[in-house]
Amino acid sequence: MANRSDPMAQEVHGTNPQRIVEKILRMKVYATQYWKEYCFGLTAETLVDRAIEIDHVGGTYGGIRKPTKFMCLLLKMLQIQPDLEIIVEFIKNEEYKYVRALGALYLRCVGRPPEVYKYLEPLYVDYSKLRVRTFEGWTITHVDEFVDELLTEDYSCDIALPHLPKRWHLEQQNLLGPRTNNADGLDDDDDDDASSASSERSAKKPERGRLASRECEQRSAPSPSSSRARRSSRARGSCPRARSTCPRTSRRRPTRSTSRSRRRSA
Repeated sequence: MANRSDPMAQEVHGTNPQRIVEKILRMKVYATQYWKEYCFGLTAETLVDRAIEIDHVGGTYGGIRKPTKFMCLLLKMLQIQPDLEIIVEFIKNEEYKYVRALGALYLRCVGRPPEVYKYLEPLYVDYSKLRVRTFEGWTITHVDEFVDELLTEDYSCDIALPHLPKRWHLEQQNLLGPRTNNADGLDDDDDDDASSASSERSAKKPERGRLASRECEQRSAPSPSSSRARRSSRARGSCPRARSTCPRTSRRRPTRSTSRSRRRSA
């Protein structure tokens, strides 16, 4: 009897709300000690006290895939089906980030697509860290990454999420307005950074021109060492070494006239 859904609960996506969680995972949740001791007899009002106590998010952990407290509370919310106003307060609170994550996942499971985009997109500016417990161990994520996973992926916290249409499709049907920038002053800061960067570039341009002109002048002006070497080479002639040391100039071949005179005398 304790594991049945509330008789006043309405069907979600054409089925029992608890069936959003797979049967194997539901059976594991029903068998946990946390479900039997702390989730029995919870209502929409007393659920808040249990949600404040959780310190991580995730579906299952360990080698035998035990369900986390986060998953137990999610299944309890699917069972009692609290009002939308309570879930919106879960999402809008800024003091307890795990309560916000729990409300976001529940709304993603049971909410209509326009409501999902309306209440979850403002969480993109929340960069709080979240501890995630998985079967591999502990990891760290952020609220904005967790929300992006809910809006873009089909699987989160070891459960298959209901199909969510793309945002542009809802905009074409006039079910959702255009996306607004929730980061106040972000565009102004970007404009200021762009203007300051352009001013710095314009200030650096004349300096670069002056440096380039100086380099050209230095290259065009002859150095004193090169001018001295040219003068010495001109004075010595075509051969850079002295004639006395040059083997070609020191040895002279006899001319034809001298060789003929020697033959006649002989």
